[in-house]
Amino acid sequence: MIGSTDLSSKIINEFNNKYPNKIIYLKKKNGGLSDARNYALPYVSGQYIGFVDSDDYVELDMFEKMYNLAITETLDLVECNFIWEYPNKTKYDVGHKYLSSKDFFLFGRVMTCNKLFKTSIVKNNNLQFPFRLRYEDIEFFYKYISFVKKSNLIKKPFYHYIQRENSIINKQNQKNEDVFNILDNIINFYKLNNLYDKYKSELEYLNIRFLLGSSFLRIIKIKDKNIRKDLLNKTLNKLYNDFPNWKKNKYVKMHKLKEK
Repeated sequence: MIGSTDLSSKIINEFNNKYPNKIIYLKKKNGGLSDARNYALPYVSGQYIGFVDSDDYVELDMFEKMYNLAITETLDLVECNFIWEYPNKTKYDVGHKYLSSKDFFLFGRVMTCNKLFKTSIVKNNNLQFPFRLRYEDIEFFYKYISFVKKSNLIKKPFYHYIQRENSIINKQNQKNEDVFNILDNIINFYKLNNLYDKYKSELEYLNIRFLLGSSFLRIIKIKDKNIRKDLLNKTLNKLYNDFPNWKKNKYVKMHKLKEK
């Protein structure tokens, strides 16, 4: 429970009383999404961990199907497709089956709520979500996948991702700058674990994907002209400072050839 002020506690208590061996009721002050997830991780006792955000909902058999696949195939990661639920439309998000560890960098969907993560990997490597930073799923996902040996994708869209105008992810402001820290944290993690050289091209492409892709698109929606201009300049400067030869990245060149 994330410091809710509605009837959530009453509902949780009802289920807790009904299924005392399956539900652990945790109550804490609201510290944000990452803080709530990190707070709960030590209490996890099952073989796999899944997350559901407060605005969203899932199909009733989502975790049953994903868990059974994980157990049957001894997977480190299970992912399902999901549906973007807008006020006036829906969009089916189709994922890519990862055939190698490098595919995660090229096609990875960073959203954590359409996945099951192996508890032992999370706990043994002390993986947590960055505190009070946006785009926390990016950091968690790309740290986690460095330990994944085997994964699979379920094509059915079990998860419903609700889109609201006033949601955190749709509020474009100075906090968009958090993505710089997130990407730095990922790079430092790979360096500390002696994986940077192995995935150097992929990590470079990851920065290109986010800095010139999703992050850039969010920044141009910022209404304040000064903030928008400042963040666009910082974005380009960061990319050129960290990866001065990014235009020569083999994956960028591959995608250009595909576009032709």
